[in-house]
Amino acid sequence: MPIQRINLSKGASDYPEALSTYDGSAPVYRVVLWPHRSLPRGGFVFFIAITCVMLTFPLLPLIGTAAIWVLLPFLVLTVTLLWVFIMRSYRSGHLVEELSLWPDHITLVRREPDGRRQDWATNPYWVEVVSHDKPVAAYLTLRGGPREVEIGAFLTPEERTELKEELEEKLRFLAVNKR
Repeated sequence: MPIQRINLSKGASDYPEALSTYDGSAPVYRVVLWPHRSLPRGGFVFFIAITCVMLTFPLLPLIGTAAIWVLLPFLVLTVTLLWVFIMRSYRSGHLVEELSLWPDHITLVRREPDGRRQDWATNPYWVEVVSHDKPVAAYLTLRGGPREVEIGAFLTPEERTELKEELEEKLRFLAVNKR
C-alpha cells in the first residue's frame, strides 16, 4: 500500500525538515504517500527477459535468411521502447507527498520526480478535508487558508476514502484537545 503512517515515538524521521516546527516539537501525525508500483525491479528484469525470449521464437525459422535482418531491427526497437517507457514510469514513482500535523499548523510537502518541491501550510483549525466526485472518484483536497490543494491524487478511491476518514479524525482530535 502506498501509504506510510509514521510512528514518531520510535525515533528520528528520514525527512528531518518535516519535523522542524516553530517550537521544535515533533508532529502529532505524519503520513507519507507515493504512487503504487505494480512491477518491482526484479519483476522488470524478468519481464524484459521473457519478452526477449518470446520475440526470438518467430526468428528461429528465419536464421540464415535475409528476412531475419528485416525483422530484427523492429524487435530490438520494441524491446528498447519497452525498456525506456517502463524506466520512465519508475521515475514518475519518485513522487512523494508528506503530510505533517502539529497542534498549531499543518504542512503538505510534495516532492516531484524532477526534484521540485511544493509546500503548503496553514492552521489545522481552519482545514477542511473535501472529497469530490470529479476529476476522479473520491478526489481528495485540503481546503484552508487562501488555497485548496489536492492530496493523494495517485491513490485508489478506497485509499483516498480511508485517508479522508483518518485525516478528519486527527483534525477532530486536535480541535477537541485545544479546548
